Amino acid sequence: MKTESGFEKMRKRIGMVMGPLCALLIWLMPIEDISASAHHMLAIMSLVAIWWITEPVPIPVTSLLGPTLCVVLDIAPMKDAFDNFANPMIFLFMGGFLLAKGMMVNGLDKRMAYGIMSMKWVGDSPRKIFLAIGLACMLCSGWISNTATAAMMFPIALGLLEAIREMMAANGKTIDLANYKYATGLMLMTAYACSIGGVMTPIGTPPNIIMIGFLDQLALQAPSISFFQWMIWGIVAMVLYFLIAYVVLWRMFPADVKHINGAREFIRKNVDELGKWTTAQKSTIIAFGVAIVLWVAPSVLSIVYGSKSDVMTFYDNHFPESIAAMVGGLLLFFLPGKKGETALSWKEGVEGIEWGTLLLFGGGLAMGAMMYTTGLSAWIGNGIKEVLGDNPSEWAFVGVFCVTTLIMSELTSHTASTNLIAPIAIGAALSLDMSPIPVAIGIALSSSLGFMMPVSTPPNAIVYASGYVPITKMIKTGFIIDLIGISLVTIPVVILLVKFVMNV
Repeated sequence: MKTESGFEKMRKRIGMVMGPLCALLIWLMPIEDISASAHHMLAIMSLVAIWWITEPVPIPVTSLLGPTLCVVLDIAPMKDAFDNFANPMIFLFMGGFLLAKGMMVNGLDKRMAYGIMSMKWVGDSPRKIFLAIGLACMLCSGWISNTATAAMMFPIALGLLEAIREMMAANGKTIDLANYKYATGLMLMTAYACSIGGVMTPIGTPPNIIMIGFLDQLALQAPSISFFQWMIWGIVAMVLYFLIAYVVLWRMFPADVKHINGAREFIRKNVDELGKWTTAQKSTIIAFGVAIVLWVAPSVLSIVYGSKSDVMTFYDNHFPESIAAMVGGLLLFFLPGKKGETALSWKEGVEGIEWGTLLLFGGGLAMGAMMYTTGLSAWIGNGIKEVLGDNPSEWAFVGVFCVTTLIMSELTSHTASTNLIAPIAIGAALSLDMSPIPVAIGIALSSSLGFMMPVSTPPNAIVYASGYVPITKMIKTGFIIDLIGISLVTIPVVILLVKFVMNV
């Protein structure tokens, strides 16, 4: 941990100096075939990119700094620089945050997790418990943040490992969980499944929303992606990623016992402690169900009445996906909770909104939009076009950006890496007369495959802190799953399934 701490400090110090230095050099450097505004935008973007990667200041601060500098340096007017902080996608995620907070505050997330763990098929089999932990993590993180899911499931996994240790001790065998294969595998399954679940829905993880926002802004001719359409390929990718992770982890970290004595009792005790369904939990289910119905309704109405019908036009105007999320989230402030209270209090709701993430969304969308309007993204896209040729293979094109995103997501925030790569990829696709949707979805999916390092995602950091996951094991297993996942799932799903669903 000391080495990582030293690395983090060095990374921040280097970034603090290199960011402004690179921006100044680019500003002063003569560049041909580029407008002055695009040239200056490139300088600002280099500062923002370096600081997003190295984090000398908090990422949301950098997200505000970029648009601010664009106004100060006359690259864009105030309205154009900051109007994306009120982008409808922001409110889609805000509603999702409120719903997630309602689930956490009222214990609905634990009820879901223990509901899966207590199913009869799980029993006390280490292999089935391993699978059930992963399923619980994956399904919960499709709707609430992977960090919150990992924080919830981490003590459950630790409790099960303690049951194994006690069982072994009772049989006269002492085990060191820090060097116990099954403990390493269970911790890694907890972390990886939390990240994998995020690809299921548009609100499952920030890169998904960012990509939808960029497509709406930068690819005006491309068809919009609905909540239901995302879930078609999201569920397929999630299941395949999970199967890969499960097979790899179980083969590398199998249990050395066939039964975990005490596992049933441990799970049953925690289920009993949850008690009966509370009024607040029932209200949260209603609010969540309303949001789901409003999200899925357009696909049903389109089939029944047709995509160009008056019914669809009315629905799209009055209940777009962002409003559907806000309706569900706001219902929590009206539906009953504990005696004399609502399902979610104002204080809980405010604390439940990840304001830093929303600022990062706004900043990323703002910088991407200004890259487009100044012509910078087109200039970068033309440069990529010269490298790849006029008619590059779509598989190679998507693959290059997916791999680049994956590498960056291993080293820095997957949200920041998506913000950096998305406008470039979309601009390059448009320059090559390709649909930008496949490469955009590929980037979003790839950003969720950061499995190699503790710093890659919060779930990785949480399980690494247990002391049961050697860094070499995380790097090795993460590399294997990354490689298989991106080559056998991400790129084929994007090229084949996404193109089929979106008809592009």
